[in-house]
Amino acid sequence: MSWEEALSAVKKLNREGFLGFSDWRLPNRRELRSLVFLQAKNPVLPPDHPFEGVFHGWYWTSTTAAINPRYAWNVHFGGGRMFYSHKEDERMVWPVRGGFLLPATGQRTCYDARGQRIPCSGTGQDGELRTGIPWPEPRFEVQGEVVRDRLTGLYWTRRADFAPGLTTWEEAFSVIAELNRRACGGFSDWRLPNINELESLVDAEHHSPALPRNHPFEAVREFYWSSTTSFYDPLWAWALYLTKGAVGIGLKHGRHFHVWAVRGEI
Repeated sequence: MSWEEALSAVKKLNREGFLGFSDWRLPNRRELRSLVFLQAKNPVLPPDHPFEGVFHGWYWTSTTAAINPRYAWNVHFGGGRMFYSHKEDERMVWPVRGGFLLPATGQRTCYDARGQRIPCSGTGQDGELRTGIPWPEPRFEVQGEVVRDRLTGLYWTRRADFAPGLTTWEEAFSVIAELNRRACGGFSDWRLPNINELESLVDAEHHSPALPRNHPFEAVREFYWSSTTSFYDPLWAWALYLTKGAVGIGLKHGRHFHVWAVRGEI
C-alpha cells in the first residue's frame, strides 16, 4: 500500500474491531524498529518469533521524514535498515497497539503525501499520536565536557567528533581508547555506542542534524560509526546518518564515518 492507504487501512481495522480491539495504529519508527533483532537476517527477527507471513522487505511507519515531508520512514525486515521512501511508494503494513515503553520520536507535525503540513487530528500519524515516553525538559544536561541525556540516562561527549576526520571502523575503537587513556571529562569508561544508542539521539521533528533543537553538542557531523556489526554481512557495520536520521551500514575497512563516544547504560 501507499503510505496514506496504510493509514486508512488501520482506521478500517479499528472500525471493524479487528481481533477484538479498536486502538490499532501504524507504528512509529521506534516502535517498528524495536522488533529488529540484529543477530538475524531474512527476517531480522528473533529465531523463536511467533509472527506469520513476514515479508523480507520494507514496512511503513507513521513517521514522516523531516528532511523531505513527501517521504516517510520505513524499516527493512530482510536486513534491518531504516530509511525513508516516497509516500506514494508501496510498502507493507504491520499494525500495533499498546506499548509506550519506548521513548517518543519527537515528531509533532503532520504532513500529507505531497509534503504539505496538515492538521494532525484524526490522521493517525506519529505527529498526532506521539506515543512513547515523553521527553524531559530540558532533555540534555551539560556537565563540562560531558552531556547527560535525561531521557535515556546515557552520557555523551559534548564534542561529537574526536577523530581527525573520517575513520575506518577499527580506527574508531582506537579513538575511543585514546579518550579513555586521557580520561576525557574525568571518565575512562567511554565506548563506541551501539546502533540503538546512536538512534536514541534522533529527533524525528528535525533534520540537518536530526537532533533536538537547541541541543548542546559541538562539532556535529553527518554520519557516525556504531559498535554493531552487520549480521547480513560482517564486513560491514551499522551507522547512523545523522543529517537524515537514517540507520544504515558502512564497509568497515573504509574511512566512511565519524566517531562519537558514550558511557553508561540505557
